[in-house]
Amino acid sequence: MVVAGLLFLAFAYFAVGQAAVNRNGAQTAADAAALAAAQETRDELGDLWKSAVLDPTRWQQIFDGDVGLKPSCWRAQELAAQNDASVDTCHDGIRTTVKVQANKSAGDSVLPITSTTRAHALATAVIESLCTFEPPGQPAPADLLPTLTCKDGDGERDWELDPDDLADLPGPEDLFGVHLTTD
Repeated sequence: MVVAGLLFLAFAYFAVGQAAVNRNGAQTAADAAALAAAQETRDELGDLWKSAVLDPTRWQQIFDGDVGLKPSCWRAQELAAQNDASVDTCHDGIRTTVKVQANKSAGDSVLPITSTTRAHALATAVIESLCTFEPPGQPAPADLLPTLTCKDGDGERDWELDPDDLADLPGPEDLFGVHLTTD
């Protein structure tokens, strides 16, 4: 009887371990999905900034994300699927929140509920502007663009923008940071 009890406990601990692994997989899928959707939005913001580079009066609006953005939850769905999960809900924008459900249960075990229960996880990714600039005076001179100062690793980088030579513009990753948040 004691041996049977110990075996049952061992199998129960194994089932709990399987459930924990399944939950961690769902969290990985949620994190990847939220980051992917946010990076898609970041890239769109970078493209919008490049198209408005000659109109610095629109820059702050773009850096604040106060522009019409295309939906990006399709990227969350792609990444969740690649991580063997599906998206339950997705709210995109400067702050992207994704809730996923694992496609598989923890499997059969001595605890019957593990064969039908699938893990859920939630993740939120945030886009932050990395750049500052001095808005131009009114009326803005057409031949002068503000210096763009962007955080770069441990320091900052100044982008001296020449309206006659726009070959060396910062990319979306230079303009915006994307990270997961817990709040």
